[in-house]
Amino acid sequence: MADGWHMGTHMAALGTALFAYRFARRHAESPRYTFGTGKAGVLSGYTSAVILGIAALRISYETIHRLVNPVEIYFNEALIVAVIGLAVNVVSAILLHHGSHDHGGHVQDHSHDHDDHNLRAAYLHVMADALTSVFAIAALLAGKHFGWHFLDPLMGVVGGILIGRWALGLLRETGGILLDEVRDEKEKESLRQILEADGESRVADLHLWRVNASELSLAATIVTGKNNSPDYYRALVNKFPRVIHATLEVQRCQDSSCFCRETQKTV
Repeated sequence: MADGWHMGTHMAALGTALFAYRFARRHAESPRYTFGTGKAGVLSGYTSAVILGIAALRISYETIHRLVNPVEIYFNEALIVAVIGLAVNVVSAILLHHGSHDHGGHVQDHSHDHDDHNLRAAYLHVMADALTSVFAIAALLAGKHFGWHFLDPLMGVVGGILIGRWALGLLRETGGILLDEVRDEKEKESLRQILEADGESRVADLHLWRVNASELSLAATIVTGKNNSPDYYRALVNKFPRVIHATLEVQRCQDSSCFCRETQKTV
């Protein structure tokens, strides 16, 4: 029951992933999307995580119901289905894992190859399916040979909990990107330090956010007492390869008090 129900959600997740890849590729150069279509894959991963979470809740509910109200189990038929499901899931996991390594090794563009959350979501769905199949086979064998019928629904509960944990992890990761979260404050501070490295420049305002799974966008206002051009600061930003888009505003001031660190908030 758990294996079949989850396979249905898996098909929906793969369909979402396929749509995201095609959409990102088709609109990669479209001016309608300011920072590219990298978040299409992230959105797909988030949607897949939601589907995965719903499946986990549905499986847990059904298996708890079976614990309270046991039903007759056709062990031989169920084992055949579970073994076939496990074989399909193992092959799929190998293909997706191999594809993720090829995916990361090529020269990447901003619309398609950074959709690793999309690929990861599909991989997690397959791994969840495989885990459910393993639990089902173990429980069915124990029930058939030792009469431990309670293990069948109990393993469903365990599988639902593990699937739910995977879903929560993916929700946090993809949700953070969709909300422009930047978890690595060290990278933000490194950018600030290199922009202020000349001793007469201060970053009055700095915003850093992810435009897809691995790339960043930057918007910064810099106050300087030197005659530095925006290209000077852009060259500094180019030392950070993850920053693919930077908007820099340079304000010049001859009075050192307007760009010192103590007063930068009032600039």
